[in-house]
Amino acid sequence: MPRVPKRNHNGGPPLDDYSGPAWGKGDPHRFIHWRSAHKAAWRPKSRDIALFRLAKAEAVGLTYEEYMLELLERGRHLNAEDGARVDEIKRSRKRRGFSHFD
Repeated sequence: MPRVPKRNHNGGPPLDDYSGPAWGKGDPHRFIHWRSAHKAAWRPKSRDIALFRLAKAEAVGLTYEEYMLELLERGRHLNAEDGARVDEIKRSRKRRGFSHFD
């Protein structure tokens, strides 16, 4: 009998260090659909939409990835009035241990 996942599990791949197949111990069919849905969410519908989102991200001082993550999580575009949220995102950035200019 297959194991029923926990109620808060999203059916995605395991996040820990696992040396088995990419889909873990679960269903490979579900993993393939989850991976394609993840790629589709990050892919813009057109070049113009990507450029629009990039311009909005630069206007508020975020990277394209940070802006898109906020858009996917909250479902709204950030603007100048969202200064507190933008500052919170900037504070949560991880420090890089290297410089691209070295």
